[in-house]
Amino acid sequence: MEDRHRIAKISLDEQSVIRRSPQVEHERKVAIYDLLEDNTFILTDGQEGPYSLHLGIEDNRLIFDVRDEAEKKIKRIILPGSSFRRVVKDYFLIVESYFNAIKTKAPSQIEAIDMARRGIHNDGADLLMERMASDVEMDKDTSRRLFTLICVLHIRA
Repeated sequence: MEDRHRIAKISLDEQSVIRRSPQVEHERKVAIYDLLEDNTFILTDGQEGPYSLHLGIEDNRLIFDVRDEAEKKIKRIILPGSSFRRVVKDYFLIVESYFNAIKTKAPSQIEAIDMARRGIHNDGADLLMERMASDVEMDKDTSRRLFTLICVLHIRA
């Protein structure tokens, strides 16, 4: 993978976050680790990386603040948060069902819920790729990990 087509650093604007469950904190750490290990992120305007990405929410809008390695701003991508509201809500509901199921349900039921969880996660990743297509080209795994981080940002204590 070429350095100029990747995110080398990522941070989340977490000013409004007070606390998270251990499961959510684990998901955040894993998503960041996996994202930094392997990603494809290419600005369509030709600006090359590696990039430092600052992800946040402002006024119900998703903010992707793309910077260079020296933290000089390159591009600010703003997406309406409302376009992700349904899929984030559905994802939270299925994750809650999954964590409840692993306590009491049979393995086959847990597997079915987990398949549904992965499907909703893929829907969120596809939506993110679609909404960012005019600004960023990314692979599915990068989009999935960024969607995980978007969900983390939506959690309020």
